[in-house]
Amino acid sequence: MAATMAGSLSRACNLCLRMPSVLSCVKRSYVASKVEMQEVYKQVKAASEKLQPMPDQEPEAIFSNNELPLRDVEVYGFDYDYTLATYTPELHNLIFNLGKEALVRTLKYPKEILDFEYDSDFAVRGLHFDTKKGLFMKIDQFHNIQLGTVYRGLKSVPDQEVIALYEGTHIPMTNMNSFYGVGQMHQMIDLFALPEVTLISQVISFFIENNIMYDPEYVFYDIRNTVQTLHTSGVLHDAIMKGLDQYLNTDKCYETKMLLEKLAGEGKKLFLVTNSGFPFIDVGMRYMVGSDWRDLFDIVIVNARKPKFFKEGYRPFRVYDERKKAPEWGPVTSMKKGCIYQQGNHIELQKMTGWYGPKVLYFGDHVYSDLADPSLRYGWRTGAIIPELEAEINKQNSEVYKSSVRWMVALQHLIDEMQYQNEAESKELVQIWLQERDELRIFTKSLFNPQFGSLFRTYHNPTYFFRRLARFADIYMSSLTNLLRYSSSYTFYPHRILLPHEPSLYSQSLQCVENRGDLDSQEK
Repeated sequence: MAATMAGSLSRACNLCLRMPSVLSCVKRSYVASKVEMQEVYKQVKAASEKLQPMPDQEPEAIFSNNELPLRDVEVYGFDYDYTLATYTPELHNLIFNLGKEALVRTLKYPKEILDFEYDSDFAVRGLHFDTKKGLFMKIDQFHNIQLGTVYRGLKSVPDQEVIALYEGTHIPMTNMNSFYGVGQMHQMIDLFALPEVTLISQVISFFIENNIMYDPEYVFYDIRNTVQTLHTSGVLHDAIMKGLDQYLNTDKCYETKMLLEKLAGEGKKLFLVTNSGFPFIDVGMRYMVGSDWRDLFDIVIVNARKPKFFKEGYRPFRVYDERKKAPEWGPVTSMKKGCIYQQGNHIELQKMTGWYGPKVLYFGDHVYSDLADPSLRYGWRTGAIIPELEAEINKQNSEVYKSSVRWMVALQHLIDEMQYQNEAESKELVQIWLQERDELRIFTKSLFNPQFGSLFRTYHNPTYFFRRLARFADIYMSSLTNLLRYSSSYTFYPHRILLPHEPSLYSQSLQCVENRGDLDSQEK
């Protein structure tokens, strides 16, 4: 029996070396000795190393969640911040520094906070903060905490403590503080949240290290409200307008102008809907596009109050008087090119323009405020701007990442197929393989961010952030100007997603090619 098993495993391993799917040869419920399993392990690892690496992904490509023919799009809409305007990393330093100064000056936080320095490598976007327990964490699409990504202040929380605190790793939907819940789990979703996350973490660490009693909920709202006030008070906008060379990505300005002129020249209607005020928008657009930037837009809407602009239908539009720098009092019954409108709502916009449904493609950086309601409520096509995408793709293009993932996937498959063992030594070997798998997971996570990993993936599932991105955005890209790489008649096609119960047609086709090659060799 042992000889028969050894022969079967040997044949299986030889097959592994030839086939692109390195483990299609190993069948579930194989029971083997430790020596036999070690041999399979060696052969599978060798086979994975011989696989051709996946080709590099283009960092400036546009990626599709849903089929989108640009030929059907007649109207292009844009948010301003992080969509038309691309900012440098210096902006996060500015927000962090203004925030800590306001905490000390206005809320009388300890003056030592003024010595804090912004760490751009600490956090990633999309994290959740538990205001009751004072923890940052990354959550996957099934509302499960990714162990190894839970932080109290700047220190990692051990997995066992996390499991004890949450009685497992699952976060109930009602505990989420968006969409279907009003609980304590707040997602840090916009691009201005990164300095906010870092400041919250540093303040909590300072309190812990100095034995200062604190309530994490008060710390969270003190800092969140302080940062929000930087926006609403105009302090942040004033600082940006005084330092456009420092805070705007000048390399993207000319491309932004080219894109807008290209679309307008092709007869597309263009509109802008932003929560920022006109003076701020005007200064930035003049810097990027020129003094005649408004000639490119059919409608310009400022102080829009998104997401309320899309959710509520009762706030009327008002015409903004540039000379008085204030809104006029009369009602708006039609929308004209050259006028500036503020506030308003989507329903009135649609009535007065006739722009509706899939003829409209709207771009924004905020998955919820910019994209959720236009997509779900009104059938607009939507494009998400994810600046982190380019850096993440460059990291996943590295050979160290590709080789690690190839082996991790092969090892996971091996564990799956060889887990049914009766001998103690064989069972122990499976546990050793699991430990190696976990080490590979931690390593590949660290290539993106040592604390929290990738914005888009947990160890094996999409993140909570990416699930919402996939639902609310037809396409996504690192920069709006990536559109310049595509013609206005281009169709974006999503990849066919392989469901768990479906066979891999790609692997089968490769196997047929391999088998055909073997036959050809024999015939020769």
